[in-house]
Amino acid sequence: MSKPIRFTRHARQKLDDLAILGFVVSESQIVDALEAPDEIDRTIFPSIAQKAISERHVLRVVFAEEETEIRVITFYPGRRTRYES
Repeated sequence: MSKPIRFTRHARQKLDDLAILGFVVSESQIVDALEAPDEIDRTIFPSIAQKAISERHVLRVVFAEEETEIRVITFYPGRRTRYES
């Protein structure tokens, strides 16, 4: 994806909220999940990009691809056992 990536206010707040809970996710991990995902679910809107971030977890990024940018709506870590087939 070569479009600029913009984080919503909610997504930026979630970075801080997860860090407080002890699950640190960086903006670069989110960008990596969008640029080189393990899979993307485009059957729903907004779409979800997914990338493994550890042996136990994946990062799921909810995003909307628009004409001029990619907007990160939110993201969340998930257990690989739940989201990988």
